[in-house]
Amino acid sequence: MTGARRPRRLVPGDRVAIVAPAGPVTAPVLAAGVAILESWGLDVVVGAHVLDRHPDFPYLAGRDEDRAEDLTKAWLDPDIAGVLCARGGYGCTRTLQRLDLAAFAGAPPKVFAGSSDVTALHQAFGSRLDLVTLFSPMVGSAPFVDHPGAVETLRRTLLEPESALVLGRPGAGPLVSGRARGLSWGGNLSLLAADIGTTDAYPPPPGAVVLLEDVGEDLYRLDRMLTQLDRAGWWQDVAGFALGSWTDCGPLADVRTLVLDRLGGLGVPVGWELGFGHCDDQLTVPLGVPVELDADAGTLRLDEAALT
Repeated sequence: MTGARRPRRLVPGDRVAIVAPAGPVTAPVLAAGVAILESWGLDVVVGAHVLDRHPDFPYLAGRDEDRAEDLTKAWLDPDIAGVLCARGGYGCTRTLQRLDLAAFAGAPPKVFAGSSDVTALHQAFGSRLDLVTLFSPMVGSAPFVDHPGAVETLRRTLLEPESALVLGRPGAGPLVSGRARGLSWGGNLSLLAADIGTTDAYPPPPGAVVLLEDVGEDLYRLDRMLTQLDRAGWWQDVAGFALGSWTDCGPLADVRTLVLDRLGGLGVPVGWELGFGHCDDQLTVPLGVPVELDADAGTLRLDEAALT
């Protein structure tokens, strides 16, 4: 169990780029996020189109080609050590259609961080670039700038990754008891289900520890997505599940009952409420690295730092 290629850690003085591959970004929140990154000694470059708005679809941060151009320029620039997504929303799948991932694969590995809709890009980068990425708070969003815990977990992962080997939060625990080892994989449930049937579909590698979370989905929609992934055979070789937040998905007890119904019969450990996703003080969780899930303790333990 070796995992994907690990980018190097960031150090003060490194240049990082902020891009907006999905939804629109608010200027004051972005400025607050930039100030936090600069306080760590990073040289922050904001993509030319980050504050754009699509002329027809207000849920997108500018035109598809412009969002893709910002991401491409940042990725292929040898002076950029990391690319951080400003926010989620919707749009990464549209951006993905505009990317030349063969060109991305020819560039040295670099840090890539974001969550929610950015799951589509994590999946593509994991499958096509064989790259460790970070399912993390997003620097142009209120859940980052308003929550010191989210700020600190991202800072430690980027700059001091050896201090971020054990991930969890108070209240986490087992839905199904046990321990599992495997490569971390997954992210936002809605985006994982939407990937099925596309050229970028990336089923979990054999023995994976699957991360799942979502926001604002009715219970029946969660049921449908979990069932769809099961019918597609994506759970047949999974070693365990680490579950994050289910904010605004209805009563949490009902979500718990549903997840136990859909995943509890697979005979693998399932950890509950591990503190990543759409929640306060969101954790940064690397994807593509060897981890141990301890469902009873409510923790994920990395075998080694996510960044070299």
